[in-house]
Amino acid sequence: MIYSVSAVNQYIKTTLEGDRQLKSLSVRGEVSNLRIQQSGHIYFDLKDKQSSIKSVIWRSTAARLRYQLKNGMQLVAVGRIGVYDVAGQYQLILSSVTPDGAGDLALALEQLKEKLAAEGLFDVANKKKLPSHPKLIGVVTSPSGAVIRDIYNVSKRRDPFSRIILYPAQVQGEGSSKQIAEGIGFFNSRYPVDVLIVGRGGGSAEDLWCFNEEPVVRAIYASRIPVISAVGHETDTTLSDYAADVRASTPSQAAELAVPMISEELGYIRSLQKRLAIAAKAKISIKKQLVEGMLSRTVFKTPERLLERKHQQLDDLSEKLQIMTRLLLDKKRQHLLRTIDRLELMNPVHILKSGYGLLEDSNGQPVNSVDRVSDGEVIKIRLEDGILKAEVLNVEERFKDA
Repeated sequence: MIYSVSAVNQYIKTTLEGDRQLKSLSVRGEVSNLRIQQSGHIYFDLKDKQSSIKSVIWRSTAARLRYQLKNGMQLVAVGRIGVYDVAGQYQLILSSVTPDGAGDLALALEQLKEKLAAEGLFDVANKKKLPSHPKLIGVVTSPSGAVIRDIYNVSKRRDPFSRIILYPAQVQGEGSSKQIAEGIGFFNSRYPVDVLIVGRGGGSAEDLWCFNEEPVVRAIYASRIPVISAVGHETDTTLSDYAADVRASTPSQAAELAVPMISEELGYIRSLQKRLAIAAKAKISIKKQLVEGMLSRTVFKTPERLLERKHQQLDDLSEKLQIMTRLLLDKKRQHLLRTIDRLELMNPVHILKSGYGLLEDSNGQPVNSVDRVSDGEVIKIRLEDGILKAEVLNVEERFKDA
């Protein structure tokens, strides 16, 4: 009998997938040729020194991974053998993978820490300073735990006027990271406070895991309000501690960091008042000595001497002004006399005294050309001491050089 390729592959598929021993295998190997598809499925080779086997993690299983697979990673993989009959190859279909030699939580934490650190979420330069005199303290934690009571009691003991605003949030289990991130966003967008405390009491690594999750860490980093992280006990450390502006070892210490001791503040104010009074007294003493020194001067003891000196200076200035005024007037007078002399020389009367006369026609207009008169016309001759009337007997020709 001759079989088709599809029939052979289908027979192999049925045989292998029906083998009870191949339905649940635990295999140790190294990740190679890792390919993460946009669909969410993950394909890679699981290999050792001698051989390799094709492996696949479907999207539904991949979504539950807490860490990112990388080439070279050692895994203990659990799954079953399946056959991709289209290509005629068998593969290991995995239901879970665990890092060999390290827990998946520890690996996921380290990978996320490296990622967020590379983005600058833990940089010291981005840390905000806590306010010196906060009046409103926001707290994101469970409403039923001892944490909120500890924070309230410590805060009120340190400053009875401080106010605690609680945003109740689940701090453990599925959905807790979303609630914590929403609480931080609530205070930043809808109910501004002076400082934020985000945290919970102690517990296992799994209990504290929500404070390692990316939404919470990013919400703390993005907060415009200074954030104090108070997660677990002193030895517990989460990624929220790295992103927060200040890390407190316990919730009680967070309250101590957030709220200053009012008695210490009052003592500090009283010390400032004393220092201010001493400084004011010293300054007044210096000014008093300065005033007394000025009053001891001669000018303040006998002010009339200062007036006498000023009177004498005024007399000197007045005398100088009078001299300068006389000199200026003499100069102007000389200039005026010279101008009058020049004008006098130009006076027509002087010309008339020399025997000259001024001719005017019958209309009183000066006659400066023979063309202005005609034969028989009566003209006036103005002399120094009177006027002559004369008749023009004859107008002779114009001088040749005229």
